[in-house]
Amino acid sequence: MAMPSKLDQQLCFEVYKASSNFTKLYARVLQPFQLTFSQYLVLLVLWEKDQLLTKEIGEQLGLGIGTLNPIIGRMIAQGRLVKAQSETDKRAFVISLTEKAKSEQQAIEQAVYDKLVSCNIIDTNAIELMKNLKSLNAAFAEMDL
Repeated sequence: MAMPSKLDQQLCFEVYKASSNFTKLYARVLQPFQLTFSQYLVLLVLWEKDQLLTKEIGEQLGLGIGTLNPIIGRMIAQGRLVKAQSETDKRAFVISLTEKAKSEQQAIEQAVYDKLVSCNIIDTNAIELMKNLKSLNAAFAEMDL
């Protein structure tokens, strides 16, 4: 049996591959809705709490405004979001869901759930993995990267 390569022994490489594979998996599931993985993440944030400042969405997703604005712009063009100037801060914008985005929530969430179940990704190991990844990301947050 061949010895694992140095690359294959790196935790960072396994996390990178898992992240890439999750992105591909979600891209396939979201394609019929004409959504990218990043757009789906924006919807997840707004389905939980609608009418957020762009900055607040970016903070939750760990994305800068420069990365987030084009994503939001495409979602406005798709008819999923609307953007309005904040009444309290004229430099800030409030992002809200349209009826289209609200009405799609159940179908999108069901499609994602069905795919994860069909791939056997949802089980007790997934819960343990999630806890470990949250701990890892909390440690990185404390490093102030």
